Amino acid sequence: MQTDSGYQLVRLNNGICSVRSLADGETFHPVVGPVAEAEALYVNQLKLRERLKNHTGEFVIWDVGLGAAANALTVLRATRDLACQIRLVSFDHTIEPLKFALQHATDLGYFGGYEKHLQKFISEQRAEFQDGGQSVKWEFHHGDFPAWLSSKSGGRAQAPPHVILFDAYSPARNPAMWTLPLFANLFQQLDPQRPCALPTYSRSTILRTTLLLAGFFVGVGHATGEKEETTIAANDLSLIAEPLAARWLARARRSHSAEPMVEPVYRTAPLSEASWAKLQAHPQFCV
Repeated sequence: MQTDSGYQLVRLNNGICSVRSLADGETFHPVVGPVAEAEALYVNQLKLRERLKNHTGEFVIWDVGLGAAANALTVLRATRDLACQIRLVSFDHTIEPLKFALQHATDLGYFGGYEKHLQKFISEQRAEFQDGGQSVKWEFHHGDFPAWLSSKSGGRAQAPPHVILFDAYSPARNPAMWTLPLFANLFQQLDPQRPCALPTYSRSTILRTTLLLAGFFVGVGHATGEKEETTIAANDLSLIAEPLAARWLARARRSHSAEPMVEPVYRTAPLSEASWAKLQAHPQFCV
């Protein structure tokens, strides 16, 4: 299908269109498509409508991996009929996928009603608008997310999130976004008094170990596409319906790919003795 600016419009097996980055060799939401994946992983799993109905004041969402904005727009559309205040903070090293996607909005099908807001968002890196009872403040942080997160003027300058939509490229393609230091820094940005959940598409042992050692509680996430399960992490165990249990811990001990990456270089290794001891002492497994 049509190619432009290093991106290509592709049609998935179910007939839904998505965007492919030619330089990275990655197709966004490659199995069920952008909207279905975002609804399963984020809207439904996070019980966003329920949380927003019961929330007073500004609800902060960090959108890590803006891409072509399918996750962010699906969240906004699913909650647009609610009286709520949403601060949406998107992060990515490029806004080009969104520019390309907006040019093909009709084929992609998830932009309806947001085109003018996104034109402003692209040109000014922020947009504010009212959609019925929903008030939205949306900003874009362009650059290296791990560096921003670890800087003194980075994450601490943002209001702590209630929800994190984590949708970076795969660890093999983008290892810097999946290291233990990154998730430890991310955990440090959270407010212990503000429950926050982070779902993501991977179910790998190395990811789950990394999240646990970074300080999160971790559980089995909702299925999406061909994946029978994904992963959800949180700073509050009550946000996780199916926490990882001792049986998972035993599997992690036997795994050949469980030791977290400390450097942004993809590699696999079994758990070190130090990591194993820390896992066993995690509050999730000491109940």
